[in-house]
Amino acid sequence: MSADGREAHKARADRPAPPGWLRKRLAASGRAFSTTLRNPGLLRAQLAFGGAWTAEAAFTVALAVVAFRDGGAEAVGLVAFVRTAPAALLAPVGTAFADRFRRDRVLVWSCLIRAGATAAAAALLAAGGSKLPVYALAVIATAAFRMFRPAHSALLPGLCSTPLELSSANVVRGLLDSVSTLLGPLAAALLLDLSSAAAVFVTSAVLSFASAMLLLRLSYEAPQRGRQQPLRRILHESFEGFQALARYRDAGLLIGLALVQALTQGFLYVFVVVLALEQLGMGSSGVGLLTAALGAGAVASSLGASAFVTGRRLAALEGIGVMLWGLPLTLSGALPHEPVVLGLMFVIGIGNALVDIGLHTLPARLVPEELLARVFGAKASLTALFIAIGAFITPLAIDLFGIRGALIVLGLVAPTAAVLAWPRLRAIDGAISHRDREIEILNRVAMFRTLPMPAVDELASRVEKLAFAAGEEVFHQGDHGDRFYVIEDGEADVIGDDRRIRTLRSGDGFGEIALLHDTLRTATVRARMPVRLYSLDRHHFLSAVTGYESSEDEAKALALDRLTAFNPAH
Repeated sequence: MSADGREAHKARADRPAPPGWLRKRLAASGRAFSTTLRNPGLLRAQLAFGGAWTAEAAFTVALAVVAFRDGGAEAVGLVAFVRTAPAALLAPVGTAFADRFRRDRVLVWSCLIRAGATAAAAALLAAGGSKLPVYALAVIATAAFRMFRPAHSALLPGLCSTPLELSSANVVRGLLDSVSTLLGPLAAALLLDLSSAAAVFVTSAVLSFASAMLLLRLSYEAPQRGRQQPLRRILHESFEGFQALARYRDAGLLIGLALVQALTQGFLYVFVVVLALEQLGMGSSGVGLLTAALGAGAVASSLGASAFVTGRRLAALEGIGVMLWGLPLTLSGALPHEPVVLGLMFVIGIGNALVDIGLHTLPARLVPEELLARVFGAKASLTALFIAIGAFITPLAIDLFGIRGALIVLGLVAPTAAVLAWPRLRAIDGAISHRDREIEILNRVAMFRTLPMPAVDELASRVEKLAFAAGEEVFHQGDHGDRFYVIEDGEADVIGDDRRIRTLRSGDGFGEIALLHDTLRTATVRARMPVRLYSLDRHHFLSAVTGYESSEDEAKALALDRLTAFNPAH
């Protein structure tokens, strides 16, 4: 080695290592992304989401420019309202199908319908003439797209095994959302500058079709559904998602905050165009640049969130994110200068990423799996409605207060709502933290380890905690069996025909034989020392274990193994 090489090597060796906290954060970030990379089904679902979201971001920018050239700010608001309002009616119906059938198939049809409608709109726009058919096709494309995210949000937990894995998957999806929010408008701005809005529409159609192809034949173990109800009940089933928001109040609160964000997003749809073309004089491409700044902030926030993902304090993060949606609008009204506004759009992007992580992780843990798509569908429906309302009232606020005054006033709505909800958000985070501990214990049981995350989460919500003193019996040989048990802490002996068969320790489950075979207890279980147990009743245990083939196989194998080791005397 040369003298220079030795010096360089010594300099590298003498360079201080990153501090411990930084190494931990980088390791956490790596785990968040490796979770997706190690799971082929999850990876394909995430890539399909990225393609669909990029298509939507580009399409939205191009359609806004077409509407503005057609009739000014009023036309932008009206088209946004007409485009999104029908989706408010159709999204719950589409997501009711996602709770009936395999969710990946619903997603495929959503992408294909969107691709066809967007391609047809591109052809009509290129041909010239009235814009009304273009707007009509945009309504169809948007209605199909509004089904995509709720069905995808309901699918994602079924591809994960633990709360941390679900949180990591939503961080990755949040990053894809952010990158899409950045790349879609940038691509739109470039194509608008070099070609036309029709070229943006074609690009959106191609990306939607590619997303459909990624979702074909997705491999995962879908839960067994009950007996298929008549199709005429689909409308009734659609309303159950809205009813669940009232029944499961914590999920309802989180989605309510997301609706305040959606209202602010409606404000932003109009403000971005008005700021770029009137207040700041940036031209048509300025619409894309301001939206891209929002995407850049979301990318930066998502990358930062990946280093801190633990699944904790997600409700509080959502509250902070909602605040960051509104405050930059108020500051844009106070300081309407191009560099400042670009920076504030960046901050809104940060808020968007923070909201998404909590919003798409926590409701999936607070409502039953069989209602999940409909709950997200109700959220999508109300989101479309609130965006439409926001876009509709923004021109009225501009007429009343002027551009700057409207920015200041409307920007205060979101932070006010977040401050009022803050105490309950902290309480939700505390409850989820306790449930994560219960899931950690349940996942030590082999038959539960193969279950998708929603099933284990549902079991954890049904756990009853029991304690037994040393020498006390949990149940006796010959008793009727109606519960399954998991040891949280301590040890217990399994005794059959007055002899010890085995000793059970923390993370061991017992009591499955009587439940699976509908028979009496085959042995006695007695506390060897003070022991704390998780207890599940027959219904919830059998619903989870027999609802998934892999879990049922594990349970039957364990029962057979234990009966082979000890078969009680008759």
